[in-house]
Amino acid sequence: MSETTAHAEVQTTHAQAHTGQQHPIGLYFFVWGLLFVLSAFSYMVDYLGIHGYLRWTLILLFMMLKAGLIVAVFMHMAWERLALVYAILLPPVLVLVFVALMVSEADYTIFTRLAFFGATP
Repeated sequence: MSETTAHAEVQTTHAQAHTGQQHPIGLYFFVWGLLFVLSAFSYMVDYLGIHGYLRWTLILLFMMLKAGLIVAVFMHMAWERLALVYAILLPPVLVLVFVALMVSEADYTIFTRLAFFGATP
């Protein structure tokens, strides 16, 4: 009797592994609505005539929020193992950190050249 029970449990686990996850469609509609609202906010930044660093900060913030929602829900990253999430998301973040370091180094280099060689070429 215990063999048939164990066999039935293995079959149910095996069947669940092959069926996959079914997410409610309401979640997708909710995220779609959030993406619509974030896109509207992004266009409002331009419509309201916001300029300078605030404009680009808001545009980049809305862009990153939309990208995060798309990756998390539509690409099913929210339901993946944490190791896979780190393997996919950590390299681009590190590239951005290294680019920021290079930008600061470039500013240091140009300021040093201007200080020692003058502003004219």
